[in-house]
Amino acid sequence: MKSDSQPNIYQVAGVDNLDRGFSRQADMRQHDGYFQAIFRYEKFLLEAERQPTEPAAIANLVTQLHERGYTQLRTRLHFRGEQYLGNQEIWDEHKDPESRNIFHQVLAFLAQWWRNARRG
Repeated sequence: MKSDSQPNIYQVAGVDNLDRGFSRQADMRQHDGYFQAIFRYEKFLLEAERQPTEPAAIANLVTQLHERGYTQLRTRLHFRGEQYLGNQEIWDEHKDPESRNIFHQVLAFLAQWWRNARRG
């Protein structure tokens, strides 16, 4: 069962594993009743596991990005088929895993300290 309609496109924003802010699109593929989120960022390509619903596919994508060190993630529907939604949709905030959040906070603190020390 392949969908005849145009796939939806989501916007994903956050902080990458090198502590850089980003905003990229994630394409949604539908095949045989399952949904798969496809995310491209620089040379990185992540094809998340197929899921029974679009929200589950986005949640799986977020989980896999968290596992790779991405933080402060948020998503929203950007295109519904060919219809551009722009800022009409509300961002869905995805809480960082607790252990990642503490680790990230320590790294951010050390990075800021290092930048200040080099200027100083």
